[in-house]
Amino acid sequence: MNTPFNKIVQWQLDSGQLDHWTSYHIAAGLAIAKIAQWLGSSDLWAVLWVLIIGIAWEIFEYIIEDWRVYGSKKKWAWNTAADIIVEVGAAWWMVL
Repeated sequence: MNTPFNKIVQWQLDSGQLDHWTSYHIAAGLAIAKIAQWLGSSDLWAVLWVLIIGIAWEIFEYIIEDWRVYGSKKKWAWNTAADIIVEVGAAWWMVL
């Protein structure tokens, strides 16, 4: 069935935004935010820690893997942005 939702998901898969690591980024965002809260961070700082660690991870990943793993710089950029968006979004949703 070719619904609008399926078209969006297929576009995300084709552009490299979603891959098998997306669920790990969501889980990491939730875990980092919860740990930050347990350690006394405010809701804002819990989400900011996810953003800071997420950006640091993407820089580390780029240094180790380079963009060639994704096939093109465009797919790498889409994937990097999507990773940060899903982990920060999950953390934000959790602290609301």
